[in-house]
Amino acid sequence: MTSTTTNASPFSTATAWAPRLLSVLRIVMALLFLTHGLVKLFGFPAGAQPGQVPLMGLFGVAGVLELVGGLAVLIGLYTRPVAFILSGQMAVAYFMVHAPQSFFPAVNGGELAILYCFGFLYLAAVGAGPWSIDEGRAA
Repeated sequence: MTSTTTNASPFSTATAWAPRLLSVLRIVMALLFLTHGLVKLFGFPAGAQPGQVPLMGLFGVAGVLELVGGLAVLIGLYTRPVAFILSGQMAVAYFMVHAPQSFFPAVNGGELAILYCFGFLYLAAVGAGPWSIDEGRAA
């Protein structure tokens, strides 16, 4: 006797959407990340920390990486190498700025740097997802 019912997994819809949600994750991460570059390079929005910084300094270089790298990841252009560089930047930021303040990320304020570090490392490993320039160039 054959069964006419389908034993579809309750997660089959989520599995089908996984590549698109990867693109959504990439876009949201990049939008949030590039705002840090806007603050450092242009002081926008006003009142955000650390505010506008000198371009020829460590924070200025970080601002350029955050803005340009964030834009590249946002549109999904050279996502893997750019995300790898940004992951390294966030590791350096954590160990140079946050870790000396305390061992505990909840105390040193480094949670966001850690999340960006591993989020970008993930993107470097899996790529940009279907909604990206990288995907269009591969076709």
